[in-house]
This record gives sequence, structure tokens and C-alpha cells, in this order.
Amino acid sequence: QYSLAQCFEHGAGVVQDAEEAVKLYTQAAKQGLAEAQLAIGDYYAQGTGALAKNDEEAAQLYRQAAEQGDMHGQNALAKCFERGAGVAQDAEEAVKHYRHAAEQGFAAAQYSLAQCFEHGAGVVQDAEEAVKLYTQAAKQGLAEAQLAIGDYYAQGTGALAKNDEEAAQLYRQAAEQGDMHGQNALAKCFERGAGVAQDAEEAVKHYRHAAEQGFAAAQYSLAQC
Repeated sequence: QYSLAQCFEHGAGVVQDAEEAVKLYTQAAKQGLAEAQLAIGDYYAQGTGALAKNDEEAAQLYRQAAEQGDMHGQNALAKCFERGAGVAQDAEEAVKHYRHAAEQGFAAAQYSLAQCFEHGAGVVQDAEEAVKLYTQAAKQGLAEAQLAIGDYYAQGTGALAKNDEEAAQLYRQAAEQGDMHGQNALAKCFERGAGVAQDAEEAVKHYRHAAEQGFAAAQYSLAQC
């Protein structure tokens, strides 16, 4: 039912039909399939297609998946608690569910939990724990985490000593994924000679990549070039 629902959702081998996809996802979800609970939860959360937006239904479905130990469900439920979407806003509950997903190695949850530790949201502020979690997510290729650790190295404040070379390398990893913030940060490194040899042409190249994605700061820097 779940696999057939995906076919209808994406128009793979059948005419695309969101309503049929929702019907099949719902049948599978009622049988306890976490992936289907997540899929229907996303339909309710987004309010696009065959189901009207309903944050309460979404949160309930995410909870059902989370209670089975599904890391995607745990992460989605954590976001509900963080934002107060379909449940009462509760930073400590958000941290609890982010932690469950992060402990299973889910990079997005590691990043979100790191942010909680960085800003003291639902937990005692702890820069070292934030860095540890950002690093775990960065090693899995999450661009946002690569940027976060890059910023720690670039600033040299908190849990990491200043290291421009490490910062530039992390910004490059994010930039190579097409991340406009990474492209902009790497451009600044080339412009200033921070962690890389100073190179105005390389700076322009990376500013241009970010500017073409509509990043205002890069557009401004490119204009100055």
C-alpha cells in the first residue's frame, strides 16, 4: 500500500493522483507503518494536495511514528514541539525527541539539537556539546552543520580555537553542495585570504554562485567587486 501510494504520489507507472496516494498511505498508516504515518503527517502539515492543513493530525501521526522508534518521526515531532504546531510549545519536549533521533545518527536532528545546546533552548547552554553535535552532522555532509562549525573556527570563540584553514575547508564543503551561505562564506575567505591564498577571482566566482541563488549579501559583495 505504501509503495503503491508513492507511485501515485509521484506518477511512477500510473497517472499522478494525490487523492489515491493519500487513501493508500492512510490504509498503511492505520496498520502501523511508520513511513506511511510520516507521509500522511506531512500532507496534513503542509496542507497541500489532497488534505487540508491540520497541525494536530500531523503531530499525532508523527507521534505514532516516533513511538515506534522511527528517527524521522522523532525529528518531526520535535519540530512540532519546538514550534508549537499541533501541540503546546515545549522546548524540553523538543529536545527529548531531537535527542532520540540524534542518537540514531540522524544528521538533521543532530543539527537541531546542537542549536538547542548553542542557544540554551530546553537545555542548559553548552557550547562544547553543540560543537560535538554540529561536528557529527557535518561529517554526514549536512551543509548547515558544516557552516556552523566553520563559523566556530572562523570566530575562535567558545569551544574551538580560531583556525581559518579549518573554517575555509568546511565552507568549501558546504559550497560544493550548492549552499549559498557556504558559497558566500568561502568567497569572503578568498577575498580576505583567510585560510586560503587571497584570490579576488575566486572570490568573485563564489560570490556569483551565491548571488545567482538570490542571496542578497553575496549580490552586494559581488557589486562591490
